[in-house]
Amino acid sequence: MIRRSWMTGASVEATLELWASSLREVKARMRPLFTQERVAASAGQFLDGLLGEERRKTGWMRAEAAGDPGPWRQQAILGRGRWDADALRDIVRDYALETLADPDAVLVLDETGFLKQGKASCGVARQYTGSAGKITNCQIGVFASYVSRHGHAFVDRALYLPKAWTDDRDRLAAAHVPENIRFATKPALALTMIERAMASNVPFSWVAADSVYGVGDIEMALKRAAKGYVLGVNANHPFRSWNKPLAVSGTAKDIAEALPENAWRRLSAGDGTKGARLHDWAYLQLADLDSDDFDAAFASIWTRGLLIRRNIADGDLAFFSTWCPIGTSMEKLVAVEGHRWAIEDSFETAKNELGLDHNETRSWHGWHRHVSLVMLAFAMMAAIRHHANAAPPPKTRPPTTRRTGN
Repeated sequence: MIRRSWMTGASVEATLELWASSLREVKARMRPLFTQERVAASAGQFLDGLLGEERRKTGWMRAEAAGDPGPWRQQAILGRGRWDADALRDIVRDYALETLADPDAVLVLDETGFLKQGKASCGVARQYTGSAGKITNCQIGVFASYVSRHGHAFVDRALYLPKAWTDDRDRLAAAHVPENIRFATKPALALTMIERAMASNVPFSWVAADSVYGVGDIEMALKRAAKGYVLGVNANHPFRSWNKPLAVSGTAKDIAEALPENAWRRLSAGDGTKGARLHDWAYLQLADLDSDDFDAAFASIWTRGLLIRRNIADGDLAFFSTWCPIGTSMEKLVAVEGHRWAIEDSFETAKNELGLDHNETRSWHGWHRHVSLVMLAFAMMAAIRHHANAAPPPKTRPPTTRRTGN
């Protein structure tokens, strides 16, 4: 599964060798998770199956590719086997950062749905998912993607459990949910990922997310940690400025509708599949705050603001609460918001090519193991793409020796 678009900076032969060596490396990295060689081999074959050409990554398909008579070994990796999916998550994060790390990176938070039949799969319920655009029977996974100028990859994940699950201890036990798991909102799951990234010294300067995650504890945690953000908010979210030349007060929608036309600028939030993703944007600086104002342990001045995006075609508005070092340009904030497309692209690629939503298990650990293996496959692809597209070093001529006469 080596896309032609990956090979702009390297020959086909070099990219094939890069693919083979990368696959050997990631298998070696996850080998210590397994106490038996045969189980490690099955995990490696599971990874081969995810990266294979089959569109549907079922246990039978993976077993056939591995030469097994049935899917039992492949299924055991997700179910009966004993290994730590969270340890693999950390391996994926560290592996991805070796290629993608950049101090100006953006940590993007978002969720995706996993359509399911029945009621037994861990966390399944009738709930809204943007994947289907409606309320339907599904699981919801919350993900963190690391996005930098070098590429992007998933670095964390969590399965959301609705209260109907966490209030039913028998149901939790049947799905093998750990006893310490309690109800957590999606923003709380996202905040745990942010805190885990900071505790692991993941280099990033920004967080971007949609309105599900846009207000509350996430904002305060990022302020205290000196991390900028562009977080979506609803149209009725209130904003107020102080000590600024342009005084504004009201809901985000009311503020946007009162802006004069010359307040809007047409800017690109980055390149998409059809070129520059152009929208009209407006940015209002609401207040400059010293670090003492938000109990931070560092000394500097930061600006709270409101960023507004207007669709060129239909005038549809989207609103973002922003937090950034004083002097940050509107273009930078637009670029940070534009990084959110990367996680949407990641979901599409991981589902269409790596079987992210093809998990056949019903248990808590089955979901986390399957998703973590897909994350490893995706991180490997991101690393290959970066290295394959890297410009070759410039050729230099050997120094010439000037001939001199005697």
